[in-house]
Amino acid sequence: MGDTLSTALVLIPALPLAAAILVGLLGARVLKGYSHLPVIFAIVGSFIASVVLLGEVYKGQQAAAEEAAYVAVRDPAADESVPVVAPFERVVTLWTWANVPAAGAQKDAADFRIDVALRADGLTAMMLAMVTFVASLVAVFGSGYMHGDRGYWRFFAYVGLFVFSMTMLVSVSNFVLLFCFWEAVGACSYLLIGFWYTKPEAAAAGKKAFLVNRVGDFGFSLAIFLIWCTYGTLNFHDTLSTGATDPAAIESVAVIESLPAAAREQEIVKWSQDPKLTALAGVETFSSAGEASASDAKPTLPKIVAGVLGKTRLSTGDYVTGGLATAICLLLLLGACGKSAQLPLHVWLPDAMEGPTPVSALIHAATMVTAGVYMVTRCTPLFMASPTAQVTVAIVGGSTALLAGLIALTQYDLKRVLAYSTVSQLGYMFLALGAGTYAGITGGMFHLFTHAFFKALLFLGAGSVMHAMGNIIDMRQFGGLRKLMPYTHATFLLGCLALAGVFPFAGFWSKDAVLASVHDKMHMIDHEIEHRAEHAASHAAEKHAAGHAHGHASGAVVELTHASPVAEWSDAQLASHRTIYSTLYYLALFTAFLTAFYTFRAFCMTFYGEEKIPHQAGHHAHESPPIMTAPLVVLSVAAVVIGAAWISLTSDWGANSLLDFIGTTPSLAVGAVAATREVGKFHIDVAGVSTVTAGLGILLACYLYLGSRTEVAFLKRIFDLEGLQQLTDPQWVMALEKNKYIGLVTGGLRKVGLGFVVTTIGYLLAIVSLVLAAPLLLGSFVTPYKLSLGKFYIDELYSVTIVWPMRIFSMICYWLDRNLIDGLVNLFGAIPPAIGSLMRSLQMGLVQFYALAMVLGAMILIAARMLWAAG
Repeated sequence: MGDTLSTALVLIPALPLAAAILVGLLGARVLKGYSHLPVIFAIVGSFIASVVLLGEVYKGQQAAAEEAAYVAVRDPAADESVPVVAPFERVVTLWTWANVPAAGAQKDAADFRIDVALRADGLTAMMLAMVTFVASLVAVFGSGYMHGDRGYWRFFAYVGLFVFSMTMLVSVSNFVLLFCFWEAVGACSYLLIGFWYTKPEAAAAGKKAFLVNRVGDFGFSLAIFLIWCTYGTLNFHDTLSTGATDPAAIESVAVIESLPAAAREQEIVKWSQDPKLTALAGVETFSSAGEASASDAKPTLPKIVAGVLGKTRLSTGDYVTGGLATAICLLLLLGACGKSAQLPLHVWLPDAMEGPTPVSALIHAATMVTAGVYMVTRCTPLFMASPTAQVTVAIVGGSTALLAGLIALTQYDLKRVLAYSTVSQLGYMFLALGAGTYAGITGGMFHLFTHAFFKALLFLGAGSVMHAMGNIIDMRQFGGLRKLMPYTHATFLLGCLALAGVFPFAGFWSKDAVLASVHDKMHMIDHEIEHRAEHAASHAAEKHAAGHAHGHASGAVVELTHASPVAEWSDAQLASHRTIYSTLYYLALFTAFLTAFYTFRAFCMTFYGEEKIPHQAGHHAHESPPIMTAPLVVLSVAAVVIGAAWISLTSDWGANSLLDFIGTTPSLAVGAVAATREVGKFHIDVAGVSTVTAGLGILLACYLYLGSRTEVAFLKRIFDLEGLQQLTDPQWVMALEKNKYIGLVTGGLRKVGLGFVVTTIGYLLAIVSLVLAAPLLLGSFVTPYKLSLGKFYIDELYSVTIVWPMRIFSMICYWLDRNLIDGLVNLFGAIPPAIGSLMRSLQMGLVQFYALAMVLGAMILIAARMLWAAG
């Protein structure tokens, strides 16, 4: 298994890199219109290697499970009610990039060692298969979409480089390389978003994406620095002090270190004489080395360097807590917010629509936006050590999901609707990760998995529409395309049903896994609160029966009979987090309604209603060619059936095979997350509520947009608060008396001599109207409709508070540099030429001038002599 696994793991990123280099060198002059072939074949080859890797990882998981079950059977203290879950990982070290020995005061610490090491576990295998599958279909679609473009070869060179960077990002096994390929993905996205660099909007969008991500990357780099200072290593996995990573060698060293001192020395000698183990550990056997050494020489055992996410640290729970843990996690979260477009760094992703549509599908479905979710998932043990950071992840995710959903309601650009949908669905993923349970982590990753397929389908479908409509993507300029584009219509419908979460499409299973994880988190906290209340009641009863009191501090931690990540929380933390998670759960349900509504709003506006084709389409208004529709068909099938990966055919209803596959990743199989494995069964009640919510959203969208759409205009006027401006004019008070019924009342009051009351009330209303004029006028510009259409003016807020001040500051610096600093330099530089010009004027080359100068000089000397003599 080892050789096959290692070969597949290396081939997956190597093939796209080789294709990118080949196209980059030969594309412009040799390959030209065939530049797509090396890249497509390479990515398909990577996908095949990913499937092989999936099989090898599965075999390794089964072998590890069998071994763990055997150990559990032989262990009389083992709890048979707890399922045996064996962590599985394999690390392939290619070469050592840097090795700085510890010295000085830190000479006893581990060396700073950076190995170019790739890892294979359930999480990595799933990500590689998903990335390469979607990327291969996007590349095939792009060969038709980009046909005839001047930068055809350049596009596919960038795509190959992008896929290489992403596959390396999810494969590497230390934070330094993770950051390197994190930056490589960002650089490739800059190149692809700004691919049409002669288009000002595309160039600006590329720069915006690059600069916004730099904010998050700054936080990520600081987090890596703190991790190194805290844990003394940046490797995910355990290693020996020799740099060896073989699990058998590490396990043998760990077993020996756990023995008593007397038995340990004998076992060290036996271990050092085993040529197989010593070779795996990277040391010489003691028998060969000892023959030439002194008789009293003793063999030494390599030390285990516990990785940040390695089995050794996970099993002992040796993670810092408190403020330092929170700082590390919040900085990691900042980096993830940049890459995965979460508040407040989400503004770059909608503008990225200026790039080619295949780029949008690649970035928003399977590559760049998933990097942040993957990183937080990989670093789950770090987040488990900080409840504050954990709940912050959930708050950021829930808030982003809701805000992006509200914005998507009113957008008219089809690709931007899908872009904000992506931001919202990424928020769902972060919400699940923030639940901090086994079901939440695996549910968030499963939603990432399914989202990649149906969102790639929707983006490519939008690209097919855009291709047919002459690059027009404004939904107000086209409609009724279902007969014109039957394949695009059918596949887009399947993608919409998956995104809306309709049973049995993929989105139904993954979305409900997210909702169920938050729901279970609420019940986990409720159970802990009830347990503490019961414990306090029984404790009070025992005190009363015993006749004496025992102090019990308020908010003390009470141990549960089972492990729980909330058992160590204070009462105040339990109460506040219960409120937060319950609020986020209901907001997530409302966001599910919004998702269904804006998805089918876009679908109905594009494919139904009166047939309308923009003049830019010309003769191109037809269904896309097979090279573009074939990927749509494949992805639509995946959008329908991929949810079945969540259901295990070999276990009871509610268990899920993908959860079990991902769950063998050491970060999830060992440690605090593993204590919540029993949570996360299928919840029919949660699924039912979310399905009804999605159905209401679909029905409302169809009702509003399948007819004459007069109700849409009516609702727009309501949410735009039309008529509010009239309240700012005091004349409306006088107009009240013209009302038939109000006129009768005021007239009656005047007849009985109470006219002054009518006049007083009129003046008071007029004064109130004047006082409220400014707020009402402001409200007329910041209506719910305008807030949604204007994307809540977050871009404008950043422009006013950050962009414009920076530009003004840069202009001032530019003026000072050009006029003050350069002026002084130029002034000093002008002095020598001025002196030279003056001196040159004295040497004119005229003999008579020289004679005159001699006469004048002599006269001056004579005068000076006479004056001196007279004095």
